[in-house]
Amino acid sequence: MTEEFSKILEKALELPPEARAALANSLLESLEETVDPSAEEEWNQEIARRIEQLDSGRVKPVPWAEARRQIAAILNDR
Repeated sequence: MTEEFSKILEKALELPPEARAALANSLLESLEETVDPSAEEEWNQEIARRIEQLDSGRVKPVPWAEARRQIAAILNDR
């Protein structure tokens, strides 16, 4: 890590969570050289499907702490 990188990271970590998330998203998007329009449309359809499942009550959200516990249990079983 360069000193410049360390300084930028330090400043970024001082941002509120919402701003850090937006920054992370912007950085990730900057790595994408091209966007596949069909993949973008498929993701939009998947997002709409999941929102509909939540809205209809067919799927119940899981709190992050519980999801993290379940993921850790799966990884520990491997």
